[in-house]
Amino acid sequence: MRIGERFTALGKSWRPGHGLLALPLVLIGVITVTDILTGRDIQLGPLLVIAPALCASFEGPVLTGMVGLLAVSAQVFIVQHLGRLTTRNSLVQITALAVLSVLIVFYCLLRERSGRQLAQVRSVAEAAQHVLLWPLPDRIGPLRVASLYLPAEDEALIGGDLYAVTRVDGGTRLLIGDVRGKGLASIGEAAVLLGAFREAAHRHTGLPELAAALEQSVSRYEADFEREGEVGEPFVTALLLEIPDEGGISRMTSCGHPPPLLLGPGHSVTVPRLHPSPPLGVGSLGPSSYVLDSFAFEEGETLLLYTDGVVEARDRDGRFYPFAERAARWTESSPEGLLHHLRRDLLAHAGGRLGDDAAVIALHRQPVASEPHRFAETARAGEVRDGAGGTGSVA
Repeated sequence: MRIGERFTALGKSWRPGHGLLALPLVLIGVITVTDILTGRDIQLGPLLVIAPALCASFEGPVLTGMVGLLAVSAQVFIVQHLGRLTTRNSLVQITALAVLSVLIVFYCLLRERSGRQLAQVRSVAEAAQHVLLWPLPDRIGPLRVASLYLPAEDEALIGGDLYAVTRVDGGTRLLIGDVRGKGLASIGEAAVLLGAFREAAHRHTGLPELAAALEQSVSRYEADFEREGEVGEPFVTALLLEIPDEGGISRMTSCGHPPPLLLGPGHSVTVPRLHPSPPLGVGSLGPSSYVLDSFAFEEGETLLLYTDGVVEARDRDGRFYPFAERAARWTESSPEGLLHHLRRDLLAHAGGRLGDDAAVIALHRQPVASEPHRFAETARAGEVRDGAGGTGSVA
């Protein structure tokens, strides 16, 4: 039983790269046999250094050191078999091979240490991502949700694009935004806006009031912290949405952000009519400066929210990504399947790398399973600039 447990533990610790260990071992054997058969005229022993060097490319310092020791032993065996163990040339070859093997092992140690440090940094970055940009739930109320985030920075997990969702009485409120600029310089402002939204979304009954509260938070942050190297005034584009559990009329307020896409059966795509207000951070604006628009979001339809990194992605010829046209191909897909197709298609269009952060959220409205609570707010007719039919077709 103990033997079986040992074999089980060995199997669990075995990595796919261990199978490559046969290559340096076979190489040592081939060089040793060939050098002995060729006699004194040809010396292939110095080639044994290839074995530990090759092992270092896929193994750690322990196995690399063992292969290096085996290579040195093979060199000693060769010169001893040929009767030149005590010659100066043979001693130099053995010493040089031993020194090179030690240096290769030292390199493996440094690489392994750097790998551990990189893994720690990446784990911290992943933790920061989950704290700042909380993963969206798969379902919230009558909505089936999927999200996609593509940072422009190499090896980055988060950037200047942001999104958040929260439940309120009788419905769901969402935020999607884009901080001017990209990379680490925009993460601080994104964190401020996300924190302000999660707190203020439950305090303000209307989206214009919520937008004014977010404007105050962004303005205070910009007054306290100046981003180095930035040209021009910093700002944030944002789109606030309010989707009730009951009824097909949803509301939104845009702070300089592009309108969503509404996907329906039959590969139809429409753009809800939107009256955008100035972005957040350009000035202290009150609730009256923000417009409340409404649109119909019925059962079976999918709402696509996105940032400008999607529509501004260019191909080699400088053409923008035709987002609405491509989204129309997959209107019958699930939110997860839709974003999978869009991600692959967007990266193919941009040549595998985006010039700006990109975020997409897909919301599919399903039938309500139970009687929900109504919104505490009832929008006044004068606040609603467009009715349920205020959409413009693009397909």
